[in-house]
Amino acid sequence: MANSDSDPGGSAPVAALTGADFTLRRWTPDDAAALDRIVRLPDVAMWWGTEDFTAASTDSWRYVLLAAGEVRGMVQFYEEDDPDYRHAGIDVFLDPALRGRGMGVAALRLLVDWLVTERGHHRIVIDPALDNTAAVRAYEKVGFRRVGVLRRYWRDPQGRWRDGLLMDLLADDL
Repeated sequence: MANSDSDPGGSAPVAALTGADFTLRRWTPDDAAALDRIVRLPDVAMWWGTEDFTAASTDSWRYVLLAAGEVRGMVQFYEEDDPDYRHAGIDVFLDPALRGRGMGVAALRLLVDWLVTERGHHRIVIDPALDNTAAVRAYEKVGFRRVGVLRRYWRDPQGRWRDGLLMDLLADDL
């Protein structure tokens, strides 16, 4: 994973992507307080724990989701550049107050389309918690398909091992 906010390694992604009623803008340290507020909300914290947004990521590109000029969530992606395994992986969280409006789905569609058309990826992966049914449903609306269950894949904020769901989307599926 050569690309990151602090050590891009390759060509830098665009500064912003614009949707109908939101913008995905590259993360800056000034976004940390707003992201920390969102990630500490119970409906987000149960999946994200205590992620630190005060420093640049060393293994992914972060974009904040701006709606009505305010930071309301984040998407991030990493790129595997080995030509035999080339793909991108993404993560997302959204302020629970925005859920159910289609903004998360639209933001992911925008990011996926850009990763395929502009960055040349043929496959995008995402790996939500198996029991995060709302997230899985949203990812399926984007076009992601279930690949398989990753048993005892991630440790939740309480220290318990939980199953993950590997999902992918191929460029041909768009």
